[in-house]
Amino acid sequence: MIKFTIRRLLITFPQLILLSVLVFILASLMPGDALSGLIDPDIPREQVELMRERLGLNNPWYIQYRDWVWAMVSEGDFGRSIFHQRPVMDLIGDRIWNTVWLSLMTVFFIYAIGLPLGLISGRYNDTITDSIITGYTYLGFATPTFVFALVLLYLFGFVWPVFPTSGSVRAGIPPGSLDYVLSKINHLVLPSLSVALIGLVGTVQYLRSGVIETKQKDYVILARSKGVKEGKIYSRHIFRNSIIPIAAFFGYEITGLLGGSVIIEQIFGYPGMGRLFLESISTRDYSVANVLILFYGFLAIVGALLSDIILSIIDPRIRIK
Repeated sequence: MIKFTIRRLLITFPQLILLSVLVFILASLMPGDALSGLIDPDIPREQVELMRERLGLNNPWYIQYRDWVWAMVSEGDFGRSIFHQRPVMDLIGDRIWNTVWLSLMTVFFIYAIGLPLGLISGRYNDTITDSIITGYTYLGFATPTFVFALVLLYLFGFVWPVFPTSGSVRAGIPPGSLDYVLSKINHLVLPSLSVALIGLVGTVQYLRSGVIETKQKDYVILARSKGVKEGKIYSRHIFRNSIIPIAAFFGYEITGLLGGSVIIEQIFGYPGMGRLFLESISTRDYSVANVLILFYGFLAIVGALLSDIILSIIDPRIRIK
């Protein structure tokens, strides 16, 4: 397991290098730069060109890439946001924890709602209850995430104003206080539930199929013939074996959520990394966009590794060396 983990982590470095090169090439092909749209039209063109020269924006992409990599390796400097006029890592550091809490809340809703629904649907398959649950999953597969977000925003933000409709915390609350924590949770409910209502669809379908298949196995029939209670059969035999496909995607799911949900964060005005990424693209702030893309790529690689490790723990028949 340790050798496998180290080997997979070492492979990430050439993958991230290739990803960073592709990002710089694509950025160089896009029209304009970080100064486009930010310069006062009354400023003389000579001063604008001087500013571009000073910032290195007139250099070819491979020169900018070399300088960027060298600054990271030698000084730990990931660049500076021209739009926000702040170091990139400081800017990301302000947003990353909002995304982490949003991801954790979303995962909680996905499994708190999805696992019971999948188990009920599989246990009572071909019943009215099963038809209602599977009907919802088909609806979830066909419906974009932003539709659920807009419906929840309208119902619980305006019709019944139970939850706030934007931001990550109420203004004026001292950080670290109980009111601050409760306000954070209150602002997380609607955006995380919007993502979870779509994200749990796969969990329900995988678990339902697994339960239906597993409850027909010989060892389950044998346990019933011995008089083992139905609840114990489902908890000890059926559920544990049916959850293996879900565990295989857990790493991808958690790291994918950490990457940020651009649409959801935009709808709810939530200051996370997904919204920051969208802002960096629209403002051509490539110093921020490049770091975020590398971060997302690293998360995807780590997610695959995490899924393999979790799968080997849940299913001992799988050996990772």
